[in-house]
Amino acid sequence: MPDVFVNYRTGDEESAATMIARELARRFGGERIFFASNSIELGHRFPVELVRAVEECEALLAVIGPRWTEVRGADGRPALEAEQDWTRREIQTALDRGILVIPVLVGKATRIDRAVLPYDLRELADCQYRRFDHRNAESDLTALGDALARLLPELGAVDRDARAARERAEAKSHKKSAQGRGYTRMRTRDVRGGVGNLNGDLSGTFVNEPQGPVNTGRGHQYNAPHFQGDNTGVQFTAGDNSGTVHQRFERERRRSDDGR
Repeated sequence: MPDVFVNYRTGDEESAATMIARELARRFGGERIFFASNSIELGHRFPVELVRAVEECEALLAVIGPRWTEVRGADGRPALEAEQDWTRREIQTALDRGILVIPVLVGKATRIDRAVLPYDLRELADCQYRRFDHRNAESDLTALGDALARLLPELGAVDRDARAARERAEAKSHKKSAQGRGYTRMRTRDVRGGVGNLNGDLSGTFVNEPQGPVNTGRGHQYNAPHFQGDNTGVQFTAGDNSGTVHQRFERERRRSDDGR
């Protein structure tokens, strides 16, 4: 069952109607968009198929160009005046059934004049319309598709463009999160002096001139000290890091004093 019926008049704006139907089919799926030349199977009776599709659709797009009211039938009279004119019958059926009807005014087409419409179509002039211009085809098609996705929840649920946008946003978020995690961990390029072990009776791991947080044991992460000068009074963390022990390099200072 189609969700959207694309109505147009032969001799007016078939090219615009084709572009609209093609774009909506790409975005929402061909089975959800009824376009007579594509949707009616070979050998099927088009009067039956047209009526059925209009009656079952959720919205009808009435594609109206500058010549929509001027195109004439075989008798030389305006086609719109004939009760059997299919463009007129499709719109009339949709209006009678309370189906959402959206006029799409193409190019130089102006707001619909009630005075030129048959009595049973005058309600069409009251329907809010959208515009379509070949020069702004991409943005106009996007806006039309966005409006349909908002108005018809079933279309919104299968909107390929919306799904692609969500996937791009998620990928960007994951990338940003991964980059953020990378900055919270020490990497070799964050350390200028390298990693080694303290000698003597001091056990544990030290890092020369760290540029970021370092974890040297089982305990909590801490900022490693920066050793400089004669190390007098410099504090360091030793042990298994389950607690924090502060010692001073008194022996280093005494050795320096003795050697002078």
